[in-house]
Amino acid sequence: MYSIRQPLGVVAGITPFNFPAMVPMWMWAPAIACGNTFVLKPSEKDPSASIWTAELLKEAGLPDGVFNVVHGDKVAVDAVLEHPDISAVSFVGSTPIARYVYQKATANGKRCQALGGAKNHMIVLPDADIDMAADAAVSAAYGSAGERCMAVSMLVAVGAVADPLIEAIKERIPKVKVGDGLDPSSEMGPLITREHREKVASYLDEGKVLVDGRENCPDEGFFLAPSLIDDLKPGMRAYEDEIFGPVLGVTRVDTYDEAVRLVNESPYGNGTAIFTRDGGVARQFQFDAQAGMVGINVPIPVPVAYYSFGGWKGSLFGDRHIYGPEGIDFYTRGKVVTSRWPDPATSKVDLGFPQTR
Repeated sequence: MYSIRQPLGVVAGITPFNFPAMVPMWMWAPAIACGNTFVLKPSEKDPSASIWTAELLKEAGLPDGVFNVVHGDKVAVDAVLEHPDISAVSFVGSTPIARYVYQKATANGKRCQALGGAKNHMIVLPDADIDMAADAAVSAAYGSAGERCMAVSMLVAVGAVADPLIEAIKERIPKVKVGDGLDPSSEMGPLITREHREKVASYLDEGKVLVDGRENCPDEGFFLAPSLIDDLKPGMRAYEDEIFGPVLGVTRVDTYDEAVRLVNESPYGNGTAIFTRDGGVARQFQFDAQAGMVGINVPIPVPVAYYSFGGWKGSLFGDRHIYGPEGIDFYTRGKVVTSRWPDPATSKVDLGFPQTR
């Protein structure tokens, strides 16, 4: 007896605007390597990266029809989800759309992995290195203008660490250069659309705003500079929502247990992190935290390729994470083969009924 895995056939990916090359690669690379053909439906907000990818793959010698690009909005998405020849769908985007994609794909008999949104908490304990934690918070909150599902959007300060940590972050924020992405000196660019910029900015109307990004950004374009809000609490809009922009919230708690409870009560479970010098606490946290990816003194714990990327709770619909070993499982199906090569002379009728000896 032995097992083999075979490709599904035609599979598809529906991808977001924020990483128009990398996220599709999480899908089409393992899918094609496993022997499937791939249909990509990229975001309509930045479609050119997918065309360039297709041109590069053709130049590299990939046969026509192995990698395909379909542009469009919800009409194109529904066509992918309903097409009888597509066996599996991968998705990355917001939680409401991830839920829709998963329900519609599975209702049409397809395998589906749908990665949703996030509200990632970074816990900082009193024994943490303040400068390292502040560097990590600024990098993880404002990199990619906060438009990534692994951004740290809530800083959970435990005990007396809150005030010095906030001061260290406030010292770093003015040094982040916001500007045109084509300018090599820029560290943070604009948000994706005017509408999204206005939505993100609206969260600065609640809580204790320590740094207001509306005051320190270029006048032209969809820019919003790094922003910092203190004293956010569960129930507040800026605490509960996935803001998906350069807004870092701070909530203060007294104990480790309170901090972990905030992580675990969140409807999202993409990633979380803890900053501490205590190895015992760190080892306990990796089991206590209800999230798919955990960082210990690492603010954005995105796995390398031989592990898989994915969250828990409202951050993932489906039972397989993306890329890595679980991605290979997703794009293949298992088969078990049982064989024997007996001497024909020994063959006899055997109904498999238990024999009494």
